Amino acid sequence: MKNNLFCITALILIGTGAAQAQSAGSFTLRGGATLIAPQVSSGDLSSPSFAGTKVNVLSASQVSGGINYMLTDNIAVDLPLGIPFKHQIIGAGAIDNTGKLADVDALPVTMLLQYKAGSPTSDLRPFVGVGLTMAKFSNTRSTAALTAWTGGTTSNPPTMSMKDTNGSTYQLGVAARLGGRWTLEVSATKVMLKTIGKLSTGQSIGVTLNPVAFSAGLGYTF
Repeated sequence: MKNNLFCITALILIGTGAAQAQSAGSFTLRGGATLIAPQVSSGDLSSPSFAGTKVNVLSASQVSGGINYMLTDNIAVDLPLGIPFKHQIIGAGAIDNTGKLADVDALPVTMLLQYKAGSPTSDLRPFVGVGLTMAKFSNTRSTAALTAWTGGTTSNPPTMSMKDTNGSTYQLGVAARLGGRWTLEVSATKVMLKTIGKLSTGQSIGVTLNPVAFSAGLGYTF
């Protein structure tokens, strides 16, 4: 009887340990924050415009999360989750001192395939990921600076839009087991993105964004 009880207890403990580790078949939900820093290279605004008229897109941070599913003990599928990031678009080049031209909401939708080094019970698991990101831009709000620069009026201000786009995505990170089912995860992700900004005045500008995203989050595995 005692032997049977010992065996049952051991099996329960083994099963519990496996469930807590990021092993094949396990899910990890995480929550944290992300900073997106665009690495901008801007073309010139199409004519009519001043020579060298360019734009820049500033960094933005937001609460974020994600779902991670282990296909094997080392291969995972990762889906980052979040709400739109609010970026500022400012003048650059010949209009460097113009200030903020517009605000835009950007929602990156990403799917990654990851390789996690080590075993499910390792305290530290470095990982690399590769995947695809689709960036959706919405709710662009122009400013008085854009109105003044384009020669618009307050009663008929120009509007700006940015074209949705997609690009390849590369990731480096590490997950640290904190004990039990909890994991701390940090990562840096590079996305290769280009888009086109358009004004209601008919002008357009090509912008290479190529953002780097820095994320940190607390995960719970089940």
